[in-house]
Amino acid sequence: MSETTHESASPREVPLAELAARHGLSVSGARPSLPQYVRQLWGRRYFILAFSQAKLMAQYSQAKLGQLWQVFTPLLNAFVYFLIFGLLLGGKGGMSIREYIPFLVTGVFVFTFTQQSVLSGVKSISGNLGLVRALHFPRASLPISFSLQQLQQLLYSMIVLILIVIGSGHFAGWTCFLVLPALALQLVFNVGLALVMARLGSATPDLVQLMPFVLRTWMYASGVMFPLRYMVENSANWPSWVATVLEANPAAVYMDLMRYALIEGPYHDSVPMTTWWWALGWAVVVGIGGFVYFWKAEERYGRG
Repeated sequence: MSETTHESASPREVPLAELAARHGLSVSGARPSLPQYVRQLWGRRYFILAFSQAKLMAQYSQAKLGQLWQVFTPLLNAFVYFLIFGLLLGGKGGMSIREYIPFLVTGVFVFTFTQQSVLSGVKSISGNLGLVRALHFPRASLPISFSLQQLQQLLYSMIVLILIVIGSGHFAGWTCFLVLPALALQLVFNVGLALVMARLGSATPDLVQLMPFVLRTWMYASGVMFPLRYMVENSANWPSWVATVLEANPAAVYMDLMRYALIEGPYHDSVPMTTWWWALGWAVVVGIGGFVYFWKAEERYGRG
């Protein structure tokens, strides 16, 4: 009987979790609390910015024209869409050529910002496993950094975009300052979406192959090449609720805000003020929701 009592008092019978807590030990790689995670990210802010800049500089390092491809690529895409949708298919939606060109280029640049943020987000964890497994840092740093890289690329393109808008004679004037809040809201939305795709991509690497098709479909449904609102209002085949759904499309929302801020004309006047509420709502829901969704799997990234 005394032997049994002695064994029950043995330190070996103390639960490991209790023993670890007693001595201030924690599980290696355990997920921190959400406030701690935010503080860790803020502490890595210089790394996030430097990493995004390094990726941006390395992106076209092997090309002879170098960083100029940051502008040439979306411009060439816009030129192809202009030939096909603007001239061959008549997708201008009642706009003149001089108004359609800045409309199209703005749409291409703004949608490319979201498109590339999503594509880089999908690969941000699965494509950087060496870095993830070698160093301890908040994994959200990677998708956030890639989204900042795309923002910097867009800012370079904005110089050319503003010149195109001014050259078309449709520069909207003082409303151009609304570009800043529009870009800020889109950045928050893009970061949240990139975080969601980073978690999904880390678990399903084949998602990288699927996303270009999904994004291409999203592009066609977002009015990059033609004015969606005009097409719906002038088509007897589309039910009225389609206009409401298309108006809430986040890609279309942020394009409309940029077009409203930069381009004067009938399309500028047709953008409803509710677009700002949609933009704010998408930024809050996707930005915060995407961050929490990514954080919940923090301890699993790079494992297996």
